[in-house]
Amino acid sequence: MKENVNICIIDDDDIYQFTMTAALNNLKKIDKITTFLDGAQALDFITDNLKNKEELPDVVFLDINMPIMDGFQFMEEYVKIKPNVDKEISIYMVSSSVDPKDIARCRKIEGISDYIVKPIKEHKLKALISSSENGENL
Repeated sequence: MKENVNICIIDDDDIYQFTMTAALNNLKKIDKITTFLDGAQALDFITDNLKNKEELPDVVFLDINMPIMDGFQFMEEYVKIKPNVDKEISIYMVSSSVDPKDIARCRKIEGISDYIVKPIKEHKLKALISSSENGENL
């Protein structure tokens, strides 16, 4: 089991990033939280750190709707580089959308651990972090 977890939040909403960061910091098992405003920034970061396990996140909270590169576009590109990523990363698609089409589309994408509707409750965050520590997907 890991001592601490690296988290990545990819979301264009500053308030959501702030509240997620605060909630995650309360969990006490978080080593580092990295935030990005769009998928392109996050993809560049992951690509630059493919072999650097210390920098790569253990868990990614990925928003669907963002400018420049949305969550679906990010996943299209991530799937291409995933074989070169030197770490298992749990990716959770996070959205305020409850549209069954969005949920179904996410379920078809390899590499997405789960679809979560915003806001994420603290008990759900604890469960997600705990499952990532144990190498599980919910």
